[in-house]
Amino acid sequence: MKKAVWSVAEAKARFSEVIARASEGEPQTITRNGRTAAVVVSADEWERKSRRTGSLAEFLATSPLRGSELTVERAQDPARDAAPVAPDVP
Repeated sequence: MKKAVWSVAEAKARFSEVIARASEGEPQTITRNGRTAAVVVSADEWERKSRRTGSLAEFLATSPLRGSELTVERAQDPARDAAPVAPDVP
């Protein structure tokens, strides 16, 4: 069975192996002081997990709050003038 949990020192010493195992589809956990510090996954897995699906409009349309009659109160304060930004002068 492949090892999936590494201390930082082990991961540094065997970094190529950590990468190879992650590339084979098995996430590799790296710990620091006994606590999970990072997880190494394959580039394909990262792309799959971080890929955005749908648009904001689709997300809002499928929201469980849609049709809940939720009302949002906004402050009615007058608009403020923005303070000018001084240029950086050496």
